[in-house]
Amino acid sequence: MIFEGLPTTPRSEELVDKAFSRAARAGRAKRGHEAQESMLRTAGNVLSDNLENVVVSWPDFGFDVDPFYYELADAIVDVDRLRQALAQVMWASRQIESLRDEYTTKVRNSDVDTARKHRKQAFARMADVMDQIEDDLRYIGDSRDDLRDLPDIRPDEPAIVVAGYPNVGKSSFVNRVTRASNEIAEYPFTTRGVQVGHFERDHVRYQIVDTPGLLDRPEDERNDIERQAVSALEHLADVVLFVLDPSGDCGYPLDVQLELREEVRALFDESIPMLTVANKHDRFDAVRAESVDATMSVTAEENVERVLDMAVEAAAFEPDLPTRDPEE
Repeated sequence: MIFEGLPTTPRSEELVDKAFSRAARAGRAKRGHEAQESMLRTAGNVLSDNLENVVVSWPDFGFDVDPFYYELADAIVDVDRLRQALAQVMWASRQIESLRDEYTTKVRNSDVDTARKHRKQAFARMADVMDQIEDDLRYIGDSRDDLRDLPDIRPDEPAIVVAGYPNVGKSSFVNRVTRASNEIAEYPFTTRGVQVGHFERDHVRYQIVDTPGLLDRPEDERNDIERQAVSALEHLADVVLFVLDPSGDCGYPLDVQLELREEVRALFDESIPMLTVANKHDRFDAVRAESVDATMSVTAEENVERVLDMAVEAAAFEPDLPTRDPEE
């Protein structure tokens, strides 16, 4: 997952202590001008390099982050604020480099006592720059902690998003078709686990995503963060599988379930196919043909594979195959 490997972000005070401690050790190994210059360059390098590493460890939100993860990240943190913080930290890295070079010249062109004063002045100005980005480093660190545990959902793999009211059999269906390969991942904005399962067809790995707390109730019952998370799913889905329970055992009448289906249908682009599947068909006699595309019973293991095949066919995923150079 794109945010999983982000390193821990150091705090401003922590970095300053680290830089000046190393500078002191470097200075003790030398005398006169060499000691002052060594201290100055060591502190400047430690600060500028560590700040630059903070920035370059993050993906470029403008180019490297898939729209799905961009929307998901923005639902959890303020991506604009995060990008601004990263820009400020890179500015600080460059500013400290400039101070290092400016005062290195001053140290070299002065007597030892003046060189010591220049080095202390440089340290004070570097510390001032670090104070200016204290909040930015904290925001970057907090964002890293919030984003690193997002579910490992891969936008480059075909995805079947499962929707429908609670207790209609969505999770049972996901567990059934993915067997032991499914995993539970937690979104930071819901206390219920999001199920992400995988299965293969014709050497292609498919993702199947059940989203309790997001696509299992009307839009007006979702909070702002959940609405934005649903927006992220719009970028992910290759097909939406809406599960009904016409028996009513789930606690929601069929007409209410069909209303939710229409809401979910409106969330996704018209190019994204939606299949309506009636589960628990062993518990009811019939459903209006226009309401469903297929029926199944997960508990009785009837028509489950057929429904999955329909979803794969509807996704119509065509993998990118390597092409042979015609001149070879």
